[in-house]
Amino acid sequence: MSEILYMKIERNSRVTHADVRLGDVAGLECVNRSVTARLNAMRILRFREQEVKRYVISVMKVIEMIHELYPQLEIQNLGESEFIVEYDISVQKSEILEIVKVAVLCVLIFIGSAFSIMVFNNDVGVDDVFARTYELLTGQPSSGYTVMELMYSVGIAVGIIVFYNHFGKKRFTDDPTPIEVQMRLYEDDVNTALAAESSRRNKTIDVD
Repeated sequence: MSEILYMKIERNSRVTHADVRLGDVAGLECVNRSVTARLNAMRILRFREQEVKRYVISVMKVIEMIHELYPQLEIQNLGESEFIVEYDISVQKSEILEIVKVAVLCVLIFIGSAFSIMVFNNDVGVDDVFARTYELLTGQPSSGYTVMELMYSVGIAVGIIVFYNHFGKKRFTDDPTPIEVQMRLYEDDVNTALAAESSRRNKTIDVD
């Protein structure tokens, strides 16, 4: 009875060294521990050109390389059929520059959010609704700075905090936030597009 290797490769892996081993991108399981130890150390890719920092590889190519070492080994692929390997060259970043970038980003988001809220309030006539409601409840004309406007402003802030599940570094629940969900969907779309584009240009590393 032949041995079985269970292999699960992640859709996108980032490495910091030019020589990429199978263990850098895949999880392996086999009864024979010597097989997994050798395969984890098996080189599947070397980044030679500095301008090329991303490759798309077919799992069939990996299986072919494994069979060169273990021809009788049965392989069960539990992961992706194609995967992306990115070469991340560590570059020393300026801490001051990073702080400036974050500050500028925060200012832009604040201005954009404030503008969006003001445009929405103007479109639906929130001021008029509050003024009429206040006059109906109190019999007095609204000055525009009543408890209704105050509670509305506080409610917007509280609603945003609850919706995004964050206040500073504190999370209220373990559920992923809407931003995290959208970032995951965006990441999946990018990976799919990269794989499709590489296949269209015949740049995917595959079996001959």
